[in-house]
Amino acid sequence: MRVTIGRRELLAAVGGAAAAWPIAARAQQVGAMPRIGLLSVFAESDPEGQALIKGLMQGLQELGWVNGRNVRIVWRRRRSPHSNRAN
Repeated sequence: MRVTIGRRELLAAVGGAAAAWPIAARAQQVGAMPRIGLLSVFAESDPEGQALIKGLMQGLQELGWVNGRNVRIVWRRRRSPHSNRAN
């Protein structure tokens, strides 16, 4: 028994595979640790900012996320308006 495929069926199959390829390529890589980016407007010594960060960390831990173990938290703070700037 001989199986043949028409030109349209072949093009549909190849086109479908080509369309799905970028979706699979953008999927999270196996073994890559998820990241959470945090941009803070509070100074490092600000008690309100410290309380918010502490609450965030506790909430994540209650959900099973531990910084450095199964998630990476990337911290960024705004620059002080009085910091040295390149002109």
